[in-house]
Amino acid sequence: MKIALMDSGIGLLPAAAVLRGLRPDADLLLSSDPEGMPWGRRSSQDLTRRALAVAEAAAAHRPDALVVACNTATVHALPALRARFEPGLPVIGTVPAIKPAATGGGPVAIWATPATTGSAYQRGLIAEFAAGVEVTEVPCPGLADAVEQGDEAAVDAAVAAAAARTPREVSTVVLGCTHYELVADRIRAALRGPGEPPLVLHGSAGAVAAQALRRVAGTPDLTRTGGLTVLLSGQEGALPPAALQYAEGRLLSGVGAAH
Repeated sequence: MKIALMDSGIGLLPAAAVLRGLRPDADLLLSSDPEGMPWGRRSSQDLTRRALAVAEAAAAHRPDALVVACNTATVHALPALRARFEPGLPVIGTVPAIKPAATGGGPVAIWATPATTGSAYQRGLIAEFAAGVEVTEVPCPGLADAVEQGDEAAVDAAVAAAAARTPREVSTVVLGCTHYELVADRIRAALRGPGEPPLVLHGSAGAVAAQALRRVAGTPDLTRTGGLTVLLSGQEGALPPAALQYAEGRLLSGVGAAH
């Protein structure tokens, strides 16, 4: 089994790490676009073009499924990706975890990139799954970029700015960008101090990984250890240094090359 994941950068690490834990026999292929990231600043047409190129590079390695491990790319490019590759290659998008977050009754905050915040796509999910729940959309400019660069000071500044825009009574936060899951502990610390009520964070990595495995037939091979292939703007390479600042990146860095 081979599962490909795509993103502009290292936002694909959380879902890849979950897949590694669930199916250590599976080969993983990580296809990103360091020459073109961040995608969130691009027009929908340009973003879709770049997403298709990253997906084509992954598809050339004949994976059994393709995970679009990026909320912004899912918003803007998922229809084009599915039209290009399905039904031969299942394409799994990343949906903000608004539905499970809303089951607690709220109030809920959704942290997302400016490109996703306020989009018709996100507003549609809120209307469908969080009707009657108090929801605050919180744009987080610069946070995904800071995570991508491994810039701890910039991460802390962007998290603090987003926390200041988040109502204190919020009990649940949806991490609406896959990059944010890499700094979930920092987000939690910024929103909750000692003695304050607990905060629930909802990422999408677990659900996306589970959906990918549902779309791929196959029994786990307990005798096999899967490998890792990294594509950087279509060329085979290694995980970028910034990836190793995060637990998910360090986990995957220990995986041997796929053959």
